[in-house]
Amino acid sequence: MSALGIITLPEPNFFNFLALVSAVEEINNSSELLPNITLGFHIYDPKNQPFLTFMSALGIFSGMATGIPNYRCKSSATLAAVIEGLPSELSIQLSNVFRIYHYPQLHRYLKKVHFKNVLGEEMFFDENGNLPTDYDIKNLVFLPNRTVNHNMIGHYNSHAPPGQDFIIHEKKIVWESSITQTPPQSKCSTSCLPGSRKLTSREKPVCCYDCIPCPDGEMSNQTDMDNCIECPDDQWSNENRDACIPKVMDFLSSEESLGIAFTSTTVSFTFITAVILGIFIHYRDTPIVKANNRDLSYLLLISLMLCFLCSLVFIGHPEDVTCVVRQSAFGITFSISLSSILAKTVTVVIAFQTTKPGSRFRKWMGSRVSNSIVIFCSLVQTLICAVWLGTAPPFPYRNMHSETGTILVECNEGSIVAFYCVLGFLGFLAGISFIVAFLARNLPDSFNEAKYITFSMLVFCSVWISFIPTYLSTKGKYMVAVEIFAIQASSTGLLGCIFIPKCYIILFKPERNTRKHLTKLRESTHVHFESAP
Repeated sequence: MSALGIITLPEPNFFNFLALVSAVEEINNSSELLPNITLGFHIYDPKNQPFLTFMSALGIFSGMATGIPNYRCKSSATLAAVIEGLPSELSIQLSNVFRIYHYPQLHRYLKKVHFKNVLGEEMFFDENGNLPTDYDIKNLVFLPNRTVNHNMIGHYNSHAPPGQDFIIHEKKIVWESSITQTPPQSKCSTSCLPGSRKLTSREKPVCCYDCIPCPDGEMSNQTDMDNCIECPDDQWSNENRDACIPKVMDFLSSEESLGIAFTSTTVSFTFITAVILGIFIHYRDTPIVKANNRDLSYLLLISLMLCFLCSLVFIGHPEDVTCVVRQSAFGITFSISLSSILAKTVTVVIAFQTTKPGSRFRKWMGSRVSNSIVIFCSLVQTLICAVWLGTAPPFPYRNMHSETGTILVECNEGSIVAFYCVLGFLGFLAGISFIVAFLARNLPDSFNEAKYITFSMLVFCSVWISFIPTYLSTKGKYMVAVEIFAIQASSTGLLGCIFIPKCYIILFKPERNTRKHLTKLRESTHVHFESAP
């Protein structure tokens, strides 16, 4: 079977003719290139004229010197392909005719060609129909004697492995003396270093741009980057903005100065409270200790010790257990303290009322009323905390967006409403205790401690009223520090106002801690009260 190859050329060129003839003969004489196929050819010269181009195309399809549309003379072999080397405007016209007869260009068939030429070089075409070739890269050096040297400085191999296709030896390049920067730059701006990005302008060419630093939280680790890369949530850009580094974990640690200070004050005040409790136990049979229910004093001192100790739960890395325990422990221990103070205040009022003839309050004397007040108030606060922990318990939380470059490790309260319910109930107990103590402050009784309770409640309420706006305006470990300070300050206020005066009398004024002195003082105050208008 033979095939007919036809070529049209823009201008007669004898060397092109010879090349074509040589190529066809080599193909026909080879048993490997196109086996069982013999190529022939016709050459047409349209002389760069559109009319002759159309006539040549029709002649190709009809197989006759005179082109006849839709007619084919079978005097020659089957048309296989067309090679043309026309200018673009004529090539388009010729392609239009080829599409009518559904004939493709030659390069579609050349994709499958793969052979070695007479020099032993592999000849093939890539998937786009292009012939992969090798190129030598040369440096033209103009010498003073007006001669030119072609220095080999590299090569390009299109079918070499990646990274080895383009090789150039920069040290072998000889630049002209007029070039001030080597190698010369094909842009009007210097490269943007890592840590910055390019900022182009519509009024300037693409190669002209400004360099601006990456914003906080973003980085660029290569030169001339168009955009900065945003760091992950748990990382932040370093000072040079060329890398992302882990954010600093921030919480109230027991190893930092603030944590050490709070730990020291907690241990100190707990020890002082324990000493006062020991004093009261040692002098438990003296009149000043027995006054106003000795058992309530013990309970109040123990609860104040727990109040001081519960502040330790707020120090350290927040964990599941500590987040759940700390607010509940704070709320319950303080409710025990405040309910004990309320019970003490009510005891003062009942004790005075029983001194009146025919008083109905005699049946309320004893520990039944005071114990009921403490148990009831503590159970209410316990119920609030139980509902809180059962519905929306606190949990550890990493706040990554509140502070730049820092992760605030804190406890999310779960339900802010429940948290303020706990504080609100403590405020309710403190308010009731303050009102009752204030009304009973002038009662004529030798063991009346209502004045001290009034002042202690005033200190307590002042601390926690100032706590709320301060707590809401701080974040992270400083928010925890504010709450610890409020716990310790209010506990210290209760301890100092109620028990320090009694300890002073017990230790330094023992003559005033006798039944005879208290009886004399009771009579004088009672007479003064009776004679008052």
